[in-house]
Amino acid sequence: MSTFTQIYYHIVFSTKDRMPALSADKRENLFRYAWGILKNKDCHLYRIGGVEDHVHILTGLHPTVALADLVKDIKVSTSAWIKDNAVFSKFTHWQDGYGAFTVSHDDKDAVIEYIKGQPDHHKKLSFRDELRAGRIRGSIR
Repeated sequence: MSTFTQIYYHIVFSTKDRMPALSADKRENLFRYAWGILKNKDCHLYRIGGVEDHVHILTGLHPTVALADLVKDIKVSTSAWIKDNAVFSKFTHWQDGYGAFTVSHDDKDAVIEYIKGQPDHHKKLSFRDELRAGRIRGSIR
């Protein structure tokens, strides 16, 4: 029998000290680059998005890929890409650590919409306030 998994991960990580360094005009290029990393690891990207100071990724992991290794690869590779290509002038590096939450199949679409709506969402509630309130999780309701 082949290996089958259906585990959705909502991954969140921020810029160092939550510096608002990821300008909107170049953010899509960052997201495409991260998508390439996920594809190279045989992971399925459902949605990527974010704002000036953090990134959200909803993905399924290939069974041979460890979550911590994947996040490390994304952060190291995107950091090098940003610096090598002078993409974001204020970017120094990513904050240590990350958040990762499993998402039920029933909640997957809601999390996709949550990630899509990040710019509007954070006009009302800052990332820092959202973290303090414990509102970032796998199931967004």
